[in-house]
Amino acid sequence: MRYLTEDEYNLASRFLFLSMAITVIQRDIAVIEKGTALKIKEPYLVLLKKMENEAMLERQQLRKYMYDQKLKVVPLERNDTFTAYLFFCHNREEQRSYFNPAIRKKVEHILEELMLKSYENESISS
Repeated sequence: MRYLTEDEYNLASRFLFLSMAITVIQRDIAVIEKGTALKIKEPYLVLLKKMENEAMLERQQLRKYMYDQKLKVVPLERNDTFTAYLFFCHNREEQRSYFNPAIRKKVEHILEELMLKSYENESISS
């Protein structure tokens, strides 16, 4: 049964997957900074850091909206196939389970959005 409105769910799930995307970006930055596989690292680091900045700004806004709406997301359990989260909003709660490959696709989609946004912002400012 659904206890959250569509808007509440969209807000919380965007926050959840955006947070995962930020983690991926930060790991990629660390790998590139420490690794020696790339001959020219700077363009990749610049792009990833712009993406990270865009994502952090959006997540900050989402966090404020979630605080205003008394909305929270808590991880519950994880196995090889599914990951479950509990969504809280105004004394209502709803558990959602996500297929792990679906989570990966959602995070990939957010990474693509951030790349485009970072590239567009660079084109505008140049």
